[in-house]
Amino acid sequence: MEFVRYDVNKYSPRQMVALPLVLLLLAGVLLGYTALATGLPITPGIDFAGGTAVTVFTSDSRETIEAAFAEYPVLSVGEGIGDGRYIQFGPMDDAQYQSLVGIINERYPDAKIDQIGETFGKTLQSQASLALVFSFIGMAVVVMIAFRNLVPAGTIVLAAFADIVITAGVMQIIGIPLSLGTTAALLMLIGYSVDSNILLTTRLLKRKGKLEEKLAGAFRTGIIMTTTTLTAIAAMWVVATAGQIQIIAEIASVLLIGLFVDLMNTWMLNAGILKNHILRGNKR
Repeated sequence: MEFVRYDVNKYSPRQMVALPLVLLLLAGVLLGYTALATGLPITPGIDFAGGTAVTVFTSDSRETIEAAFAEYPVLSVGEGIGDGRYIQFGPMDDAQYQSLVGIINERYPDAKIDQIGETFGKTLQSQASLALVFSFIGMAVVVMIAFRNLVPAGTIVLAAFADIVITAGVMQIIGIPLSLGTTAALLMLIGYSVDSNILLTTRLLKRKGKLEEKLAGAFRTGIIMTTTTLTAIAAMWVVATAGQIQIIAEIASVLLIGLFVDLMNTWMLNAGILKNHILRGNKR
């Protein structure tokens, strides 16, 4: 692979950090605007916003189903294996919900109906947010203890933060909702980010040799590691999409986006800051 042998040393630290920081700023503005509009930085799915999920087996097309429930807040109509259909509705009052149940039972007697109340959705929302915050704080504490140096430890934390924010921004742009599944994917992304960034930081700060050689060696190893993971997740995405397993496809999509973002933040943002830190230290 030619990309593995790419020369990352030809760029100055300022050039390396410019793009990640600009994207981090833009993603932060987008998420902030969305949070002001909806209360969450990413548009929530029914897991967090509340709603009704209906599973039916029918030969009706997506258009037919959407037309049949045009008077109700249809969020999506997913296709499952065979004639399976997965219909999601937004929050409704009790009268509208009872009316919907009556129509569903009339058209699809074997339908399975699951309702998530708005209050319960907010409870899940707060629990998922706490899990994300505490995972991030725990990661930051472990990194600080491991390196005991503010610059490399802070850079690892910054890179992980940038991974989450930029990935969330892309999710909002392409329409992947925030759900329990995609929240789990963001939590996994923290682990991937720390893994790649600790590899880089350890190679540059704790190994002897020229900076250029250490950075090039770390880059080759890191790219091979991430490419292997990307291949496995891409295979999962293909299988889930072909089998029309929506939640797995969404998790795989978030991980694919996040790993590409992590490549940028590790080998441009983190590497650029560390390179500048080491060069300034050598001058002193």
